[in-house]
Amino acid sequence: MINRDVYDIAAKKFADAFGQPHTVAAYAPGRIEVLGNHTDYNEGFVLSAGIDLGTFFLAAPSSDSNCRVVAGNTMEETAFDVTSPTPAKGHAWSNYVKGVFAKLRERSIVKTGFIGMMLGNLPLGAGLSSSAALEMSAGLAFCELYGIKIEKLDLARIGQAAEHDYAGIRCGLLDQISVMFAGHNELVMSDFRSMKVDRVPMSSEAKFIVFNTRVKHSLVDSEYNERRATCEKSASFFSTVLKHPVTALRDVSWSEWKQYSPEMDPVMARRSAHVIGENARVVKGRQLLTAGNLTDFGKLMFESHESSRVNYENSCNELDFLVTAAKNTPGTLGARLSGGGFGGSVVVLARAGDVDTIGGALGSAYDREFGHACDTCVVSPSAGAAIC
Repeated sequence: MINRDVYDIAAKKFADAFGQPHTVAAYAPGRIEVLGNHTDYNEGFVLSAGIDLGTFFLAAPSSDSNCRVVAGNTMEETAFDVTSPTPAKGHAWSNYVKGVFAKLRERSIVKTGFIGMMLGNLPLGAGLSSSAALEMSAGLAFCELYGIKIEKLDLARIGQAAEHDYAGIRCGLLDQISVMFAGHNELVMSDFRSMKVDRVPMSSEAKFIVFNTRVKHSLVDSEYNERRATCEKSASFFSTVLKHPVTALRDVSWSEWKQYSPEMDPVMARRSAHVIGENARVVKGRQLLTAGNLTDFGKLMFESHESSRVNYENSCNELDFLVTAAKNTPGTLGARLSGGGFGGSVVVLARAGDVDTIGGALGSAYDREFGHACDTCVVSPSAGAAIC
């Protein structure tokens, strides 16, 4: 859902900053991961959602080769020539814009520059993919401004490449896909082998409460790399004992895991159990949502978190506390960590009439336990990136 108040503020700030109105505007939402944790790099399945918070990017052509971009919240400005959009050390936010512009420019002749402004209402650092929202809104605006035709998935890949090459973040493709393919009252179902993307209906009653612990534990990168390497070793093991081809844990069923896991290193067995179980939960979750069964879908979220805690060991005390508190709070349908883990956010599923009570109860409990509040916001599954 596009927030017209934020759009109007952005339009006024643009006119004030550049002395003229914008000619193009695009919007992209943030996203949450709902089910399917660490399955993407195992060629598996993920259910995610665009949310009703996001980022606008407004632009107009310039008369020369100069490109100017302003961050509407701080009014910081960065500039570069159309022929040399190189990464910057300062104003790190500008690298997401520069990267997308540079990757699009490789596909089309772009001779003139632009003036642009970003502004949104996504809380930064909450794990809601503010970077992907900026990349996709800027990408759509540039495509409109320069007459570039591109498919949604290709633009998502350009956003990913911008993060890799300009922001220095080796992200997957989940964030950009979620932002581009999101739908109102729908979840995005991504298959990271075929790269097929579908939308799954979700009851309009459903709301998500995001609790950002603001915790980020050390060694996250090394832990991530260890998990990924262990998954690859596990897939190699299964390829030697199963008669059918196995190139990733996506190819292993739960019954096959039960049969052969006693022969595995215990850590490998637990890590692979999480991924194989998550893929099964996403497939089952899609069926439950299609049938309108929010209650049982929520149970899968609890199961997902428990597997993260025990098998993948990518949770932490703060996340576990919130999920346990949510499970003991009336009205909560499901809860789990969202994203990479080792800190970050918990996503709670509830019906609209229960979100205020649940949010207040969990926020107070967290404050009592840890001596400080966690950031809380209520979001709904909402439409994906689009020209305004």
